[in-house]
Amino acid sequence: MKAFIQVALKRTVLDPQGKTIQQALGKLGFDAIEDVRQGKVLELRFVPGTAPAEARRQAERAASELLANPVIEEYAIHWED
Repeated sequence: MKAFIQVALKRTVLDPQGKTIQQALGKLGFDAIEDVRQGKVLELRFVPGTAPAEARRQAERAASELLANPVIEEYAIHWED
């Protein structure tokens, strides 16, 4: 079982790296791209046999307590069996 945790700045927080990427894409001819927000994706692999409820509990706790800064970032968890 794997969890993919996507962490990105909240929409209300300025993303200068995303803006730089957007400008570079525009210079390369990607003129249909209106906005870029950058972030990170973390892959968590669980020990075989871990109960799904326990894996979900640990992924949620890891994201909220360590992997994302709740003041400026938000996160989403996606699962793969």
